[in-house]
Parts: sequence; C-alpha cells; structure tokens
Amino acid sequence: MKGLILVAAASLVSACAGGTSIRVSDPDTRIYVNGEYVGTGTGYYSDHKPAFTRQEVELRKEGCEPQNYSFRRNERPDFGAIVGAYLFVVPIGWMTQYKARHEYEFECFAAVPN
Repeated sequence: MKGLILVAAASLVSACAGGTSIRVSDPDTRIYVNGEYVGTGTGYYSDHKPAFTRQEVELRKEGCEPQNYSFRRNERPDFGAIVGAYLFVVPIGWMTQYKARHEYEFECFAAVPN
C-alpha cells in the first residue's frame, strides 16, 4: 500500500511540468518562446501549462526576417499524469507532454527596411 501511495504522489508531483529542447539549423539564430529568450541555436523551454496549450516560437537573426512556428502540449501522453488522474482525479489537465525535441530549419530572407 505504501508503494502505491508513493508512486501516486510521485506521479502527481511530476505530472504538471513539461519541457522540450529546441534546436535551429543555424547556430546563430536567437530563439524566443512566447516572447521570452530561451537560447541561441539551441534552447530549452519548460512550463506548467495544461494540455493543448499553444506555444509561439519566433526565430530571429540580425539582417533576416523573423520566422514563426508553434507547438502544442499534446504531442505525447504523460503516463504519470494519467495514473494520477485515475487515482486522484487532480492532474487530468496535464495528461499530455511536449515532444522531447523540436527542430526548425532557418533560412535567412533579407529583412525589409521599414
């Protein structure tokens, strides 16, 4: 019984957090997720948002047009949250995770002056 309670508690604690690694083909490209800088060339994004929320990715490089992408937190199941939802009905909103890695191709198109 203690083991079951320990497994359930561990699944509840880990169920809410989700993260993904982001890699861009051009190592000098700056990566922003929801307007927040996460790295240049590679970065890591994590949050505690519920399933199916969308994250906006913007890739920027000096002299180039910015490029925009998005990903959602519905890319793979989170078995810890599913077990916790079954046992406690609390983390049902966090039943999915991001893929472990997102990779984007960046092509520099000259920025149009304003």
